[in-house]
Amino acid sequence: MSDARGFAPFPAQRGRSTRGRSWWAQAWVQAMEDTSLDSDQLRKGRRFANSGQVGTITVSPGRIAASVEAPEDRYEAVVLVDRLSDDEWTRFLDQVGARAGHIAALLDGDMPHDLVTAAEDAGVPLLPGIGDLDPSCSCDAWELPCQHAAGLCYQVAWLLDDDPFILLLMRGRSREDLLDDLQRRTTQMTAQDVSAEGATTEGAAAGGATADAAGALSAAGELAAEVFVAPVASLPEPPEVPSRIGIDELVVSGTTPLSEVSLPLLALDAARRARAELGALLSGAPVPWALDEWHDAVRLAAEYPELRPRLVDATGRAEELGVGVQAWRYGGAPGLDVLEHPWIPEGGELVRARAELQAAADEPLELEISGNQLTAAAVRRQLRLDRVGRWHPYHLVGDRWLPAGPADRDPTVAFATEPALETTSRDANGS
Repeated sequence: MSDARGFAPFPAQRGRSTRGRSWWAQAWVQAMEDTSLDSDQLRKGRRFANSGQVGTITVSPGRIAASVEAPEDRYEAVVLVDRLSDDEWTRFLDQVGARAGHIAALLDGDMPHDLVTAAEDAGVPLLPGIGDLDPSCSCDAWELPCQHAAGLCYQVAWLLDDDPFILLLMRGRSREDLLDDLQRRTTQMTAQDVSAEGATTEGAAAGGATADAAGALSAAGELAAEVFVAPVASLPEPPEVPSRIGIDELVVSGTTPLSEVSLPLLALDAARRARAELGALLSGAPVPWALDEWHDAVRLAAEYPELRPRLVDATGRAEELGVGVQAWRYGGAPGLDVLEHPWIPEGGELVRARAELQAAADEPLELEISGNQLTAAAVRRQLRLDRVGRWHPYHLVGDRWLPAGPADRDPTVAFATEPALETTSRDANGS
């Protein structure tokens, strides 16, 4: 149990998503919810997580545990996680060692998302799946997980937000052991490569004379250490992203009155889009979406309202432009995409969201699934899932579904959005 880690209890939370913010946390919650057969226990578990009633969480190889304070008693919740075998860890480390980017990321304390794919390529299930989690609790409830174990699992998602290496600890290896093993493997591989290269060069120069093996290995080890410690020391630092500029800072500003020509605004827009693309490239984030002429007209109307009358005249689509502007303001390019293009997501995202919404509802809630849309016709509300994992709220105004508020990764938050109907109707009319 030397690898066990304890985490202080979370205080009561308000408005925090129990699905977590990070990709790792959401994958963990999905695995837990896929195991559950009772959505009511999940709903109660979310309440326990947000109420601050879960005590100190202990995470160790193959196990997480915590005490949960309930009104009637105190319970001990435990969730067992299948540990990876030694052979699986070996295959995982071999796969990581084959990609320099993964080595650098792990040694820098980061876990890239595509590490899951690399692990799967090696036949190693890094993320837990159905059947990999075994919850239990001293409350002796028959549901798996019960509300107390579910509350514990939801808070573990918050831990994964801060440190995804906790997932590897649950799978059987501490962060320190994993990085030590990875560093040792990398050093050995580098030493072997340097030794082989040195032997080849010396053999060619000396006509196959035998070198001092101990001296060669020693020199190779020293050289390998130098190469390993500073593999990118000679690379320059990435440039700073330029600060966001205003229209008065443009060279073209003042050359022509804005009422006559839109050149200053268009130049400002080009500069800002270039800055966004540079920032994405330097940070590894997705680059901005490529837009066609119509979608770019919507974007310009949303970001530069003074251009909107001209864009209405140019497109002849005042009403569509108004609704598009609202969708863009609430969700950017993905928001505009779900306004116009239904699609069919892979996996069970819609089914899970429906179960979560029905569990959180005070009264029975009928929800119909169609493509990427969840519709509650009785209350004139709809959610649309975009291609980056966010839920966009829509309300039925007259006979049209219109964007109702900002997108959110938590479907219950998005569904509860109260729209500004006057603003939505005004935009829909193109005014």
